[in-house]
Amino acid sequence: QVQLVESGGGLVQAGGSLRLSCAASGRSFSSYAMGWFRQAPGKEREFVAAITRSGRNTVYADSVKGRFTITRDNAKNTVYLQMNSLKPEDTAVYYCAASTAGSFGWGDYHYDYWGQGTQVTVSS
Repeated sequence: QVQLVESGGGLVQAGGSLRLSCAASGRSFSSYAMGWFRQAPGKEREFVAAITRSGRNTVYADSVKGRFTITRDNAKNTVYLQMNSLKPEDTAVYYCAASTAGSFGWGDYHYDYWGQGTQVTVSS
C-alpha cells in the first residue's frame, strides 16, 4: 500500500503562485513514476503533469506548459507542483498519483495509487 498526502492548496489571486506537495509513504518512492491531475467542478479529471522515477523527464498538459513545474525529491519521498501565473481556470481539486510500475504518461490508467486531493482556488 502506498499513501499519498497532498498539501499546499489554497486561495490565490490570478497571477499568483502556489506550490503543492505530495508526500508518499513507503521505501520505494524512487521507483514510482508520479503524476498530478486535477478535477474542476462539473468536469472530468484531467492530466496536469508527470515525472519519471529519476526526475530527469517530465511531461505537461498544454494548458499548464510554461507555468507549472513538477519536481521530486526522492530523499524526502515527495513530489512537488510549482504553479505560477495562475488563472481562474486552474481552479480545481488537485490530486497526486503514483505508478508503482514506473509507468509514465498522461493517462490515469498508468497510476494505481491516488491521494485525497487539495483544493486550489484562483480568484479573478
